[in-house]
Amino acid sequence: MPTFTQIIEFFGTFAFAISGIRLASAKQFDWFGAYVVGLATAIGGGTIRDLLLDVTPFWMTNPMYLVCSGLAVLWVVFFGKYLIHLNNTFFMFDTIGLALFTVVGVEKTIALGYPFWVAIIMGGITGSAGGVLRDVFINEIPLIFRKEIYALACLIGGIVYYICDWIGIDLILTQIISGCSVFLVRIIAVKYQIGLPTLKGE
Repeated sequence: MPTFTQIIEFFGTFAFAISGIRLASAKQFDWFGAYVVGLATAIGGGTIRDLLLDVTPFWMTNPMYLVCSGLAVLWVVFFGKYLIHLNNTFFMFDTIGLALFTVVGVEKTIALGYPFWVAIIMGGITGSAGGVLRDVFINEIPLIFRKEIYALACLIGGIVYYICDWIGIDLILTQIISGCSVFLVRIIAVKYQIGLPTLKGE
């Protein structure tokens, strides 16, 4: 039976891949190009995290992530005409992936024995770096660099995870609370147009 963390990874991979493929389809990429964008979105952050933590990248030991991204392509192929016309589809799938992968990043870093401050940073990288690669591939300014709150939501989720762990909340409940905090912060920030101040040039 898969663990709860593995289930989170599966849904996070699917959600992130959908977000990348959705944007690739809007720019009329072919199937393979869309798959590459979706895969980079799904595994990019976790790959960078694992390289920094000096472990084998997660997708190299389990083909599930490659298969899951392929299923996401088929999902968009069959339901693309409904997804493309829904303006909030990309946002919802991207936010779900962001929340789930932040939890996975924090959890894996802690399991490897790193301190919590490292885990919080790695949670942010896991959640947001794949989206940066996606935006670069489709020639867009990455969301993480815009006024919209993105990576900050990951960091808040990591801090919530730390607080829940510190007060002794059950692991699965901690993961759920942490993921929901990322999701809610991003939803609230976009809904009410909350963002960090921007730097103004000359």
